[in-house]
Amino acid sequence: MKKSLTFLMAALLAVPAFAQKKDKALARPKLIVGIVVDQMRYDYLYRYWSKYGSNGFRRLLGEGFSYENAHYNYVPTYTGPGHASIYTGTTPSVHGIVGNNWFVREEGKATYVTDDKTVQPVGGTAAAGQQSPRHMLTSTITDELRLATNFQSKVIGVCIKDRGSILPAGHAANAAYWYDGTNGAFISSTFYQNSLPAWVTKFNSENRAADYLSKPWETLLPITQYTESTADDVTWEGTFKGESKPVFPHDLPTLSATPTAAVTASQPTGAEKVPVATRNLDLIRSTPFGNSLTADFALEAIRAEQLGQRGQTDFLALSFSSTDYVGHQFGVNAIETEDTYLRLDRDLARLLEYLDKTVGKGQALVFLSADHGAAHNPDFLRSQRIPAGSVGPRLMRDSLQQVLVKRHGAGQWVLSYENQQVYLNRPLIAQKNLNLRTFQDEVSDIMIGFAGVTRAITADDLQKSHWESGMLMYLENGYFPKRSGDVMVVLEPGWLESYQYPVNKGTTHGSAGNYDTHIPLVFWGWHVKHGSSVVSARIIDIAPTLARWLHIQEPDGCTGTPLPEVLGK
Repeated sequence: MKKSLTFLMAALLAVPAFAQKKDKALARPKLIVGIVVDQMRYDYLYRYWSKYGSNGFRRLLGEGFSYENAHYNYVPTYTGPGHASIYTGTTPSVHGIVGNNWFVREEGKATYVTDDKTVQPVGGTAAAGQQSPRHMLTSTITDELRLATNFQSKVIGVCIKDRGSILPAGHAANAAYWYDGTNGAFISSTFYQNSLPAWVTKFNSENRAADYLSKPWETLLPITQYTESTADDVTWEGTFKGESKPVFPHDLPTLSATPTAAVTASQPTGAEKVPVATRNLDLIRSTPFGNSLTADFALEAIRAEQLGQRGQTDFLALSFSSTDYVGHQFGVNAIETEDTYLRLDRDLARLLEYLDKTVGKGQALVFLSADHGAAHNPDFLRSQRIPAGSVGPRLMRDSLQQVLVKRHGAGQWVLSYENQQVYLNRPLIAQKNLNLRTFQDEVSDIMIGFAGVTRAITADDLQKSHWESGMLMYLENGYFPKRSGDVMVVLEPGWLESYQYPVNKGTTHGSAGNYDTHIPLVFWGWHVKHGSSVVSARIIDIAPTLARWLHIQEPDGCTGTPLPEVLGK
């Protein structure tokens, strides 16, 4: 008997404490809110610091944990790959999202990152609604949460951009919603559901986009206080269609009065006809009010779906995209960009306050980051005697084609130039009895001779080598053999691709420059202690960090590692 009691006591002691208390639930946050701010450079956290209020960015940094040296570890740095990498915990070399668009050799044409003609729109037009995450080849942290809770957790994606909602929500999401500018509504596709919930239909019926566009875009503060930005009228800023100068106030009622071309012709036969707006409601994307509309919808999603209030850990994947549209049009240093961030600060304050009221203080776990940064406009940099420049993608393609025709004869040697990558006509190369590897090397040598190009690496080199750091690591991590090109091009620092070439307006992104890779990474809320770290953090480390907090499996293709500083390890 004594031996039996001793054995029983030893067995009990060997069982973890949490397993002995069967009535105690595993500690998890009630709600995770992943916030991705499109095109947010790291320095935007502090550039407008004196203008931010107390309850938005300042609250996140004042109460949360900030990684001050967080970077992307691949190229190209675009919206689709950025969102996919945050939520899968890996790079395009694994999840397959190599750009917002890429050339499909089998089809002889480009595809869009979330395009899916096998699904139908729900609440919107076919052009906007035939979307899904089918191109993403790995699971996401949101998928893993659904799997770990036997699909009891709710996962909802919200963004004006389709790819900013769909990729974070993942494959197993309850819903993903994005904006259709032809009818001013948040829509979805049959990949998720066959009809919109009543609360979404009601929200859309309120015509909030039209309300936001019914007033001019004035600066939030007196314009003289925007001392962190350049003058209001500079040559390197773009204008709205219908404007003569890029200056405040922007007359949104007049600018939105003319509707965009209706796309009802693209609706499949038998699909429910979607009314098209009589105004250009798509304009809201390029104003700070697109973020406000997104925040409105997110708050309603939390309320209507009872996110974080059902006894399960839910996940709201929320992305703000108007920062990207405004940034592209006006650039890094514009008053419009500053005003957009000051208004986003207020929208974030609304969100955090609502989480306190509905989910409970300290019960939601929030992270904020970005899908990429942005470069300074080359003309602006040159005005300050800083080296910079731009290249035209079409010019790069056509110039390379001309050289190859001179050397090898007539033929379409270059099929496409996408994402700083050359796609060669491999069947033609084989037909001419040319060696593909040798031809790639030749193209690489030609590209290095072009203005602004500092490196050109062949696909063969990327597949047969491995780099742990530096530029070649960025290229390797962004390379997926079945979707990437034959030669990868690297531009000099300060140089960017301009589709308006040789005219440079606004800005863009996509490079391995710090201005494109260095982004904010802030955790706030549930079990997050206040602090900061300057240790190196990678964007692919977010998903495995969340997995450790939740005690669930990381995404199936994850190559990131948990961040010990914020986990308290």
